[in-house]
Amino acid sequence: MRTYSIRTYGCQMNVHDSERLAGLLEDAGYVRAPSASGDDVDLVVFNTCAVRENADNRLYGNLGRLYPAKQHRPGMQIAVGGCLAQKDRGTIVDRAPWVDVVFGTHNLAALPVLLERARHNAEAQVEIVEALQNFPSDLPSRRESPYSAWVSVSVGCDNSCTFCIVPSLRGAETDRRPGDVLAEIRALVESGVVEVTLLGQNVNSYGRSFGDQLAFGKLLRACGSVDGLERVRFTSPHPRDFTDDVIAAMAETPNVMPALHMPLQSGSDAMLRAMRRSYRQSRYLEIISRVRAAMPDAAITTDIIVGFPGETDDDFEQTLSVVREARFASAFTFQYSKRPGTPAATMDDQVPKPVVQERYERLIELQDGIAWDANRALVGREVEVLVSRGEGRKDGATGRVSGRARDGRLVHVAIGDATVTPGDTITATVTYAAPHHLVADSAITSHRPWRGTTEIAHQPTPQLLTIGPRPSLA
Repeated sequence: MRTYSIRTYGCQMNVHDSERLAGLLEDAGYVRAPSASGDDVDLVVFNTCAVRENADNRLYGNLGRLYPAKQHRPGMQIAVGGCLAQKDRGTIVDRAPWVDVVFGTHNLAALPVLLERARHNAEAQVEIVEALQNFPSDLPSRRESPYSAWVSVSVGCDNSCTFCIVPSLRGAETDRRPGDVLAEIRALVESGVVEVTLLGQNVNSYGRSFGDQLAFGKLLRACGSVDGLERVRFTSPHPRDFTDDVIAAMAETPNVMPALHMPLQSGSDAMLRAMRRSYRQSRYLEIISRVRAAMPDAAITTDIIVGFPGETDDDFEQTLSVVREARFASAFTFQYSKRPGTPAATMDDQVPKPVVQERYERLIELQDGIAWDANRALVGREVEVLVSRGEGRKDGATGRVSGRARDGRLVHVAIGDATVTPGDTITATVTYAAPHHLVADSAITSHRPWRGTTEIAHQPTPQLLTIGPRPSLA
């Protein structure tokens, strides 16, 4: 049997795609290698990201490190997929002729056939298509977790943010029918999954493909009727499309978690216009206020770009002002990175690197202080934690398990003599707070074992239901 390893970079969508690639390979007879980082495998697949400036260097550096291994292993294959493959296409084989297969974001299902063709023809196969051929959820899967799962509600994006290359690589937004989404969720729950995260480049515009502007709120409420589904999360929304019906659905559906990731990008109206973000500071803060009114304990997180072209000291101060007012639980902060093919890459007034670095450090210091204050306020409160594998690097030494609270915060919990395994849900009282995690070293006050009996990692191609015709993929 041929062994495989998949190395994934980028967003949750890529992680979900990699689960589908693994399912396709295992359906084709491949076996997962014991170590994802080893070179002694028959197939290495790179599922790439193109969002950051150093994505190219990272890929080609990794390909270069594999070249000696391939020379010494006759029959070893290397495949490159994902957003960078969609962008660079034949350039990858030109720069790394030892690559066997290049495939894009729209044709994941082609990977096994392309690998076989590359072996038969003894030459690289490059296949990039411009339109989606399969929803990821129409493909078999080897999920990383038997108790927590990603579920795609849409692929692609109709926004035109000047810093973002994703729409040109993932295509226009195409939505799945709600019946298909719910059928997949029910099948997952039957297999032992207790938590799902709904995925889309912009989940709030879900329903556009079939003409229902309120579809996402309805989908959240429908998730509340799925017996055995304990936690529902979603990412990522867009402030432009975020509506009161979604806030109400979150607040009124018990298994929808009080956690919201709402990208800000900048607090300056001038920068938001330059970024082509179709909201302004006042609109953003109004949404945050309405969410907190409906869910006072909700944890709100965000994305922020520092140093976008033309950003002045005043623009940056406005971002800091919004951060102070919004009081985010955490923030994914990025130094602006040029991406060829985006309008921002050719804009005047690129901000010097030392200025960007200084602003970035100030933002980090402010946000860490806010997050720490919020976490300290939780000391003495009881939290419910879904225990997860891999969340706590020091758990073995500290006698703890780790997982996420209902609001998404990372919690490390001391378990004493109790036997607790991934997928279990426990409650304990917070005893210590840091900016990016909580510790609960008090006794566990409740323990609900995971109801799964076996870790079903591989799922064959699903037979999905539908409530209507599938959206055109043409």
